[in-house]
Amino acid sequence: MSTYAFDHRRVQTAVIGHANSDHPVILPMEADELDLWRIAHPAYTYWCGTQLGGCGGELSDKRYTDKVCHFAHHPSAPICHRTANGESSADHLFIKRGVQRLLDKQQVRGKVQTRNLGTGPGDAVDVDLPGARRRLRFQLSTLGYRAWRRAADELTEDVADLDWIFGPDTPVTREIAGRHGFCLRVRCETVGGERRVHIGTETHHRAGSIQWTPLDDCVLTPSGLTSPPVETIGLSRPRPKPASFPLQGGFVFAPVPNAKTPSTSPFATEDRHLLVADIRPADSTVVRGLISLPADTEAPPATHVYRVTDHARVLVLENGDGWAIEANRYLRLNAHDAQRTGLWTPPLGATVQQESGSVAPQQPAKSSAADIPESSPAAATTAAQSAPSAQSRPLAHVSTVPALRDALADIARLRSTTTWEALARRLGLDLSTLSEAKRCDLLVKMDSPLSEYVPVLSALLRDGAGGPLPYLGDILDRLGVPYAKHSSKLKRWAAVETARAFAAYGQPTRAMGPRLDLTPVHPPRQGEAAMAGPRLRTPLVPASTSRRFTVVPSRPVAAPAKKRHDDRISGLIAELQKIRPKLSKSIRKRANKAITGAQAWLGEIPVQRVPRKIKAAAQTRDHHIRSLETALRAARTDIAGTEFLARHQAEQAAQPPKKASVPKQQAPTPTVSLRKEQELLAGELIRAASRGETICLLDLPGGRTLPDVTLCRHLTTVDREARPEVPLLSALVTAPYGGPTVFFRQILKDLGLAVPHSDEVLVMIWRREQERAHAAHANPPRPLPPRLVPRAQGNQQSDPRPT
Repeated sequence: MSTYAFDHRRVQTAVIGHANSDHPVILPMEADELDLWRIAHPAYTYWCGTQLGGCGGELSDKRYTDKVCHFAHHPSAPICHRTANGESSADHLFIKRGVQRLLDKQQVRGKVQTRNLGTGPGDAVDVDLPGARRRLRFQLSTLGYRAWRRAADELTEDVADLDWIFGPDTPVTREIAGRHGFCLRVRCETVGGERRVHIGTETHHRAGSIQWTPLDDCVLTPSGLTSPPVETIGLSRPRPKPASFPLQGGFVFAPVPNAKTPSTSPFATEDRHLLVADIRPADSTVVRGLISLPADTEAPPATHVYRVTDHARVLVLENGDGWAIEANRYLRLNAHDAQRTGLWTPPLGATVQQESGSVAPQQPAKSSAADIPESSPAAATTAAQSAPSAQSRPLAHVSTVPALRDALADIARLRSTTTWEALARRLGLDLSTLSEAKRCDLLVKMDSPLSEYVPVLSALLRDGAGGPLPYLGDILDRLGVPYAKHSSKLKRWAAVETARAFAAYGQPTRAMGPRLDLTPVHPPRQGEAAMAGPRLRTPLVPASTSRRFTVVPSRPVAAPAKKRHDDRISGLIAELQKIRPKLSKSIRKRANKAITGAQAWLGEIPVQRVPRKIKAAAQTRDHHIRSLETALRAARTDIAGTEFLARHQAEQAAQPPKKASVPKQQAPTPTVSLRKEQELLAGELIRAASRGETICLLDLPGGRTLPDVTLCRHLTTVDREARPEVPLLSALVTAPYGGPTVFFRQILKDLGLAVPHSDEVLVMIWRREQERAHAAHANPPRPLPPRLVPRAQGNQQSDPRPT
């Protein structure tokens, strides 16, 4: 028996030369490779190095033909408490050596050293560049946000700047990607007796997708570690936006005359106005600050006072270095309300009259029965009640109708109703002077055009007694609802339409019920039919007939959307529609969503047919191009996985059948449903491998309903070709608590592979098969690392490492 038979401290990595060496090495796992290694390095001595967290004792390389070669302690070695023995346990030393080579290659003066942050000597690698007053931190252990902030403060005390390169994916990596547009990552890949270092670039808008570059192809510059992807991002990415918080309660503001906005302000952007203004938030005193407004209209003049009612956000800089308020909607106050804010005072001798609030239109003001009367503080000081002068300019980003529609949608979202007076207070407008006719005009314009798929928001308005508006029938009649003007069912109609609005705008949204039909049970008389108006397109029935029937009016057709022509979007839609029948259900659903949104933007389908979630997305050309391209990439990956599975099945069908050990009539034949389940499972695993991910057992098709025995049989069927050049897709499946599934050993046994007895070796084999699956299905494919588990010797189960 070997003297190392009872040594349970077997390791895969060591250092060369002495116990305190920082020269790492990985012992080749194949016997042939180990023979070549010994010939090339006959004088090497191996140690369980202290910089690996080891005991410092000497190691010997053990050669096996049926098991994985490894290092073993001498019998006289001290007690070793080293916990990390796998290939990645020396990554910090390989990174240190790779960075030092890069410094020597570029002739850059710097110091590289490893750090123990509490869990081991491989927690981090620091690179000091005194010439650039810069530091690089390779963070290889997990780090929380607060610990990251403390470490950042400590590391920047004596340098000008700091770059982070992360190993594991944590919330901190997404935080840095959100701040700077990208985040640097690091990983090591085994090649022979060493680990090659690669630097990855993960962008904010493509989280999880990383572009990897060998460390030898990177460059150390005064601005830090850069790679070709980083240089591309540095040229194209926009400046990250400051952090923001919603501002509740609204506020009023008045621009400061002749105030100069700092041109270097971090809040300045090309698509917005940045103004210095006196700001009074609700229930607060006046403060002078910066306010950011949309740039698609002229900047508001300093001679008026404005109110922001909702959707305002406070922009803040790091460490409280500055703040501003971002607003997209604002209303110009009349003279009376402006004077009450304290931000405006009328000229001496002027008479200020209480006037109704106004909303600045996007076009010069014109008299209209549906518009709210407009006036300004400057106009209120004049005695003549004439129209606004030609010098008046468009002031606001919205008009009254969208403001009313948004306010009522928010009320429906809260499953509530309101009165006209409460709605006016919510909008910050004095609408008491509006007549009933003008209110009716305003609501008709808000709910036009009538559509079966969009609720009538006017139904949410109540009178003082809690019933519908007394002129609701006039509104519905003008919208095109037959029999609405003199119907006795308006109260019930308003209740049904209110429930429809709650369903359409609630969180979460629900399917709307049908709109109540106001058609009377009895046929109308000649006079009543005439009062119903020309919109009633049903034949009149003589009063003498005794036959009862229901008249079904035709619903008005919504106005068609404005047509757009875009070859790029149309081409992407056509390409997606061509391959859509070949897609799986989930990918087809994503493609349908992208196609529907793009067709609505082009005006090919009515906007009422578009789901509310799609309409809520950014309706820009770039948004739809990105959505279509993302759906197209997912579709191609899905089709590639399906074709791979089909080829795999064709190869199996072409092979000669094996002799059955039972009579032919007793041989089990898989049913159609069973084959379908296995095909779905293989497709999900291939898609996960192409994305470089794993998949939880409970997320598999049937993972929550099928027993473990059936799932094990399905995974074994997917991996029935256990050739060395084919990875085991079943290794991509993780247990609900992490790690391999409980039946991964059984899968190895059923595939004719050696079954390890120790959990450590099983995890090593499991992770290696994951790397092989990711490499085989990458785009483009990468070379496969060698398989760690050999074929079983006959029926004997053997451990690929000694026990």
